[in-house]
Amino acid sequence: MIPVTKPFLPPFEQYQYYLQGIWQRNWLTNNGPLVNELELKLKEYLDVPHLLFLSNGTLAIQIAIKALGLKGEIITTPFSYVATTSSIVWEGCTPVFTDIDPNTFNIDPKKIESAITSSTSAILATHCFGNSCDIEAIDSIAKKHHLKVIYDAAHCFGTRYKGKSIFNYGDISTSSFHATKLFHTIEGGAVFTRNPDVLKRMWLMRNFGHDGVAKFDGVGINAKNSEFHAAMGLCVLKQIDAILRRRKEQHNYYDQALKNLRGNTIIVQKDSEYNFAYYPFVFENESAVIKAIKELEKIEIFPRRYFYPSLSLLDYVRKSSTPISDSIASRILCLPIFHDLSIEETDMIARTLLRAQNY
Repeated sequence: MIPVTKPFLPPFEQYQYYLQGIWQRNWLTNNGPLVNELELKLKEYLDVPHLLFLSNGTLAIQIAIKALGLKGEIITTPFSYVATTSSIVWEGCTPVFTDIDPNTFNIDPKKIESAITSSTSAILATHCFGNSCDIEAIDSIAKKHHLKVIYDAAHCFGTRYKGKSIFNYGDISTSSFHATKLFHTIEGGAVFTRNPDVLKRMWLMRNFGHDGVAKFDGVGINAKNSEFHAAMGLCVLKQIDAILRRRKEQHNYYDQALKNLRGNTIIVQKDSEYNFAYYPFVFENESAVIKAIKELEKIEIFPRRYFYPSLSLLDYVRKSSTPISDSIASRILCLPIFHDLSIEETDMIARTLLRAQNY
């Protein structure tokens, strides 16, 4: 059986080494030494000024919205994982969808300004599949209209824009360190900001608003993460350069193996370095996607329709017209890609897809 992805697991002995320390200290959570070590090593590796390690990427978005004091409407993408939209609604704001670029799959900056109203407080854009948004254009619009910018960079570990980590952009960037991501902590996420005042607010929010044992500074939530999760992150971080190299090799191999498959894959945003986190392929029509899935599943290969359906079709959002997102969502398929996927398995996937389009 070949799933769409598998978590990367480091050598067990490396993780066991950290577990021994956890047992000796008997310090399992509440900002332990491994959490602090991971935060420092991530800052160094990513060359970012500030970050906070959180329990997951969804809480990262929710805390970002709360920390910036956002109200009213937030302009966002209809093509992302549901957490991008549900977090906006969860925080009492209204998502306003603008359509996407058909090549990068990211929010189209040319369509943002027409969606801005007196109630708009921010833009929340996803770097889809780890592919950078047109950051320069989005930030220019935000400055012109005095809007905050949050980047949902859940897929983006290793992506760079204009020579810098993608996490250096926006008022706040968020990420997911879920087990399926290139860098993971089993469950986890992070928030990034260049603003120390915003960092302080998020630091308080992460731990119920505690500003001391019996003192509170504003409302907070439990978004802390544990020593066990930090230990996994420290192990995976030691392997991340090899993980990124391997993923690029696999992506390039797919490109060659599928050069005769009708359709197209992602176009990398100008001025960015892609991390090759996923392999999305857009077929000619939805029937071709369904046929491809059926043929792959016959031999126990399980791709995934990321992201389907378009978020503008959710039953708890304002209906809006997003024809490009709707079309891409109906025709896209993410193919299996993970660290130990072999060339033989990749060839089998490619042969099955090519055969499916010819009958």
